[in-house]
Amino acid sequence: MQETPISTRRSREDEKHDANNHLEMVSTHTPPSEPEKQQLAPATSRGPVVHEKMNAKLFMTLVCMSFLWIGSQIPLFLFGSVLPLIYQDVGGVDRYVWFIIGYLIPNAALCPFVGALSDLFGRQKVAIVGQVALIIGPIITATANTMNIAIAGQVFSGIGAGLNELIALAGTAEVVPIKDRGKYVGLVVFTILPFCPSVLWAQLIAEASNWRYNGILVGVWNLLGLLLCVFFYKDPSRLTDEYTARHVLREVDYVGGVLSTVGITLFMMGLQWGASQYEWGSPHNVVPLVIGLIFIIAFFIWEFYAKHPMVPRALFSKAKQTMIVILLITFLSGGNYFVLLLFWPTQIYNVYGDDPIGIGLRSLPIGFGIIGGAVICLVLIPITKGHIRELMIFFTALMTATTGAVCVARPDNLSTVYPLITFASIGVGGVIIPCSIIAQIACPDELIATVTAITLSIRYIGGAIGFAVYSNLFYRKVEDHLSTMLAKNTIAAQAIVNPLSEEGRDLIGIITSLMGSARFEEVKQILATSPQVLQRDAFPIILRASQEAFALAYRWPYWISIAFGGVCFIAAFFVGNIRGLLTAHTAHPV
Repeated sequence: MQETPISTRRSREDEKHDANNHLEMVSTHTPPSEPEKQQLAPATSRGPVVHEKMNAKLFMTLVCMSFLWIGSQIPLFLFGSVLPLIYQDVGGVDRYVWFIIGYLIPNAALCPFVGALSDLFGRQKVAIVGQVALIIGPIITATANTMNIAIAGQVFSGIGAGLNELIALAGTAEVVPIKDRGKYVGLVVFTILPFCPSVLWAQLIAEASNWRYNGILVGVWNLLGLLLCVFFYKDPSRLTDEYTARHVLREVDYVGGVLSTVGITLFMMGLQWGASQYEWGSPHNVVPLVIGLIFIIAFFIWEFYAKHPMVPRALFSKAKQTMIVILLITFLSGGNYFVLLLFWPTQIYNVYGDDPIGIGLRSLPIGFGIIGGAVICLVLIPITKGHIRELMIFFTALMTATTGAVCVARPDNLSTVYPLITFASIGVGGVIIPCSIIAQIACPDELIATVTAITLSIRYIGGAIGFAVYSNLFYRKVEDHLSTMLAKNTIAAQAIVNPLSEEGRDLIGIITSLMGSARFEEVKQILATSPQVLQRDAFPIILRASQEAFALAYRWPYWISIAFGGVCFIAAFFVGNIRGLLTAHTAHPV
């Protein structure tokens, strides 16, 4: 790639000094093209110190990036793994889905603004704020006595994750050659390997003490990350006499941020309220849904005409078709990612039993499969010399087919489901992380952080929409199947509870509701003490009927995931190969 005017401004004395010390100060605001120079601020001369060779400072910086990456993931991984235990303890089974969405929306909303914040304050200070939020959030969640407070804690965690996931990935990608970005980012991503069994760790912690102690693990990890940020990660503000805070603030797309965040939030509220808290078609459901759609449409219209849009037009100047298709795949694959990450652990609990070790072991294919698929695809990008079309076709096909096939899961065929869930995880991993790296390769250097933010944001938005749709249908199907298979065909038909008295019929409804909330101990207590119970040793029969009802309901999220994955598969045929973009050029040379 040709040297930019910015790099030629340095004096010979500076160059000599840099050569002697093997260090180089490189701008992060190289204009993408001559026509756009008038629209961009004068380039800055400040930026992170980058190194030609591996040394202690560089190594500790990468360690810090690893802590930021892992710390941004584990609040969702660990707390999401014990959701049934959380709503058993604090209640709120009718709104627990907001425990997840409350994490995803602020995460997605903040990502596009991390670049501007980094320019104003430097990545180090932004990362420190993110780490503080990732310490406060788990504390709030772990000490909550109601679901609403637990959700508030997840909002704080989502804010921190939105800041630091981007900094970790973009910060790593900026300092390595383009042809090696996949390898280096893959190595940073791979450091999450100890947390691949996060469901097992969360369940063991809950079994040994309480689900709340997972918050200690998250908080301590992010405290260590905070210390690493303070002492080992140096990244100054990009501001100079030419590139001022006023210029940065003037280019922030405030309107786009408000329209997108409000639109997605209202859309989610309408979609989710219609699932569990209010009747579908009621004002509580329709009004926020319609207003949210209006805001989302307004966002796209605004982005088309905005002077400084959230998605810069220069983003598509290098490989337009590939960039558009990769962003589409990123958005839709979020639906497949979250159906595995969030539904499978609860499915294990509700269909295969509540043994903590069993739940943890049955979830191992998710963590290791996703990370394994990501690493495999990232390594194959340079090996295949940028033939990403073929890679995306293969991994999207694998993701779609095997994720949909998990719908066959029943209480008696776990051995059949294990290979399916493993290959589904590999397929998902081979799509979600590599898409971010491909987008970084296909964009201008000065927009690496921007495109990373966009890919993370739309992946979480796609995942949140998918999760809301899945949980909406799942909740309704669970009610239907429990009412038929458990209440009518089992408890009443087999006279486990007296179905002829009004008190008995009320008790059947209570037991059905408790089984739907996985509150097994309360059901056992009712069976042991209620005078309306005719068979006091019938809990295994009730549990089996409940598991079969849940198994039927869990089919629907996997069926719907085929639609998300199917579009990804079709879109993969339109991805352009990036062989010509894999050069030794470095945005910020190491």
